[in-house]
Amino acid sequence: MAHDDEQEQHERMFTLSEANHLIPQLNSKLISIQQAKAVLARTKDEIKQASARAESGGGSTVGHLYIAGLQQVSTNLQAIQDLGILVKDLDLGLCDFPHLHDGRVVYLCWKLGEQEVRWWHETTTGYKDRSPIEDLA
Repeated sequence: MAHDDEQEQHERMFTLSEANHLIPQLNSKLISIQQAKAVLARTKDEIKQASARAESGGGSTVGHLYIAGLQQVSTNLQAIQDLGILVKDLDLGLCDFPHLHDGRVVYLCWKLGEQEVRWWHETTTGYKDRSPIEDLA
């Protein structure tokens, strides 16, 4: 099915109010992802060693932690994406909310740690080019 206009590329458009309403939920999911990524980082070397020893029996005492971490990242990331939010950088906790402004799509831009959505940018630019939300008015 061909997309006639830019708006159809995104399943959901957000108002500023809707985006801000989702911040607590998004905060919680991103913090959970970052905690899981920390576990993955801590256990990565041992998992690599276990993998290298796999032909001779291998094994690891942290395997279950590693798998749980992967599942935690995957589950939370999928939940964010299911809301229609675009995750741009997991380390920064950077997310975009597609927003219809004057008949065109722009991204409302939010980063973990910010209390509310205060920035936006064009769909063709990114975080470094974001502008204050007041500029959209």
